[in-house]
Amino acid sequence: MINVTVWNEYRHELKDDKVRDVYPEGIHGQIASFLSEENIKVKTATLDEPEHGLTQEVLDNTDVLIWWGHLAHDEVEDDVVNRVHERVLDGMGLVVLHSAHMSKIFMKLMGTSCDLKWREAEEKERLWVVNPSHPIAEGVDETIELVEEMYGEHFDVPTPDELIFIGWYEGGNVFRSGMTYRRGNGKIFYFQPGHETYPTYHHKQIQKVIKNGVEWCNPTPRSRPVYGNSDPLEEIKGFE
Repeated sequence: MINVTVWNEYRHELKDDKVRDVYPEGIHGQIASFLSEENIKVKTATLDEPEHGLTQEVLDNTDVLIWWGHLAHDEVEDDVVNRVHERVLDGMGLVVLHSAHMSKIFMKLMGTSCDLKWREAEEKERLWVVNPSHPIAEGVDETIELVEEMYGEHFDVPTPDELIFIGWYEGGNVFRSGMTYRRGNGKIFYFQPGHETYPTYHHKQIQKVIKNGVEWCNPTPRSRPVYGNSDPLEEIKGFE
C-alpha cells in the first residue's frame, strides 16, 4: 500500500466557473479519485488549510506527495516548504504537475529559475514516449494527443536524470514534458500536462502516467546517509 497525499491550491476551482465545470471536486479530488482505484491510500490537502494541510504528521505518513499549484505559489509558507524539502531528502517521493514547475518546493529542489515559454491557444499537444523501457511509460501508448496550454523550451531546469516524454505543439514548440530527478533519498517526477481549464486529468492515458509516476516515486526503504566527522573503520598506522 502506497500512502499518497494530493496537494492542490484549490483556488481556480473556487473562482472560475469554467474550471469548476471541468473539476467539480477540485483538481485534487479528480486525481485522488483515479488513484483510489489502485493499491494506493489517498488523502488530499489544500493551500487554505492550517499549515496548508502539510503538517509534520501528514508528511511523515506520506510516501508520495503530488503537487499542483499555479496562482498562489508565493502564499506557501517557507516553513512548510522546508518541511517538505527535508522529507524529500529523507526519501518521500514527489510528483510535480503542470504549473507547479514554479512552486517554491520544485525551485528549491532544482536550484534554478524553472522558467519557460508559454501560451494559451487551445492547440494540440502530442506527447511522445522517448524512453519506452522506463517504468513510468509502462502501458502508455507511443503518443498521447491532448488539447493543452503550450509550455516551450528553453525550460530552465537542470539536465534530468531521465527524460521520458517530449511534448510537441501545433504551434511548433517542443518541451521536455516528463522527466525524473533524485535528490537525497527522494525521487521526483515532473509531468507537464494539466492546465486547469482542460479535462487532462480525465484522460485515461494521463491517469496511467500519474499512477506509474506514483509507483516509481515510492520510497526505497533505506535510511538517509549520516554525514559529518567519521571514525575510521580500520586501524590507521600512518607513515612509519
